[in-house]
Amino acid sequence: MTTTTAVQTYTYLRPSAVRHGAGGSELALETSGGATPAGASAHPRFFAGFLTAPEAAAGALLSVADVAATRYNQRLLPASLDPVVTGNGDRLRFESFSGCCGVYARLDVLGAGLDGDEIGHGTTNVDVNTPLRDALARVGSADPLHLRVGPEALEVTTFDGPMVEKKVPLPDRWLRGFAETQVIAAAFDLRAEVSAAEAVRFLRALPRARTGSALWVVPAGRGLRLTSRSVPGAVCLPGPDRLAALLRVLRHASGLRLYGPPVTAAGAPVASAWEVLLPGMRLTLTLSPDPARGFSGEGAVLDALATEEAAGDAELVSVLLAWEPRVDVDELARQSGLTPRRVRAALTVLGTAGRIGYDTAEAAHFHRELPFDGDRVERHNPRLRAARALVAAGAVRPEGGEGAEEGGAGGTFAVAVDGHTHRVRSAADGVLSCTCRWWAEYRGGRGPCSHALAVRIVLRGADAVSGTGAGAGAAGVRAGVR
Repeated sequence: MTTTTAVQTYTYLRPSAVRHGAGGSELALETSGGATPAGASAHPRFFAGFLTAPEAAAGALLSVADVAATRYNQRLLPASLDPVVTGNGDRLRFESFSGCCGVYARLDVLGAGLDGDEIGHGTTNVDVNTPLRDALARVGSADPLHLRVGPEALEVTTFDGPMVEKKVPLPDRWLRGFAETQVIAAAFDLRAEVSAAEAVRFLRALPRARTGSALWVVPAGRGLRLTSRSVPGAVCLPGPDRLAALLRVLRHASGLRLYGPPVTAAGAPVASAWEVLLPGMRLTLTLSPDPARGFSGEGAVLDALATEEAAGDAELVSVLLAWEPRVDVDELARQSGLTPRRVRAALTVLGTAGRIGYDTAEAAHFHRELPFDGDRVERHNPRLRAARALVAAGAVRPEGGEGAEEGGAGGTFAVAVDGHTHRVRSAADGVLSCTCRWWAEYRGGRGPCSHALAVRIVLRGADAVSGTGAGAGAAGVRAGVR
């Protein structure tokens, strides 16, 4: 499969560094171009003040940087993607994605972890370089550490030194990973919580070598126990070596929380989230269901992308967002006049452009604006493109069943592809199944196939097929459905 890649340019006034002076030490994180409430900014400034737990914060930032610099499926090929920082007014969030798209890291520095100026609003990249990593590794707890995110107040207009410019490849699958994780994590629940001592014992005892199949974790008294098979209430641990970034902060941890979706006995591997509680901070790693399988192919966002209704709702909801640390769905529904269900679908669409994240600890979405071309996520999603092409070509036709004739559930549809026909069944609960190889292999576990997605577009009565010039073809299919 071809992966579309663009070159992302990061431009910083100077390298990020830990600088020492007469007044103490300062962790200066330099910012690149990003979005703020006032519009685009070349070098936004989000915070200046002290970290209340400097050693723990330095270790947690290194953990986020570790993930950004790693390809867990190919250890010998380093990645070079700078983390993203978002100011949400009451906290700073540092996010990164592994080069293999299979691990998502987020450090939430809460109000209790910061002592200083007001926290700004907006999103940008921060420079993380090798000298900075070395300096962070030497930060101790004895001396106060001042944190500055962004340039000095007058530096943007007066700085005349050499800029730091990084050009790195930014694959579409990396962007899609940001979109998929917020949808997948929204289905997680808290499954277990253990003390700091048990967190240290359990994480340090995990196998360092890659295991042949996913492990599972179940609560056992006050601790955790590994098992080779899933049982109800278990949390999947696919590739335990991918939790190595958490080891940096264990000596500062006050607890460990495990999140995951509901699972059944002998169920297939699923994603999971692992959250270490730190003084005034939370560090979370979210793992894909397989070390060789990135989040970009999970297909969790495809159903939302397939409806024109959600796309229109997303435009309305987007103007109501203001970098909130917690997006209140009911409040957005009240302000927009939409139902909560339509607001959630709109948030999924916004998530595909990197404008929405999900915080498992608070079971809530949050607003951010990734400093990348998020529109590429939909444009370059192969299953969505294929589904729209099928609808445009008139390849979807009802075969029978009351639901098919009425454009609802309970019917069967034929989807013609390259001289042969796949059949998609719409069950009474709205779930679509297909006779294609994709469905036979994944059973919906990685999102709908292109044939089911094409049927979904038809069932929802999409008025237009974006970017295909297919109005007449789609209208003909809908006429057949009715």
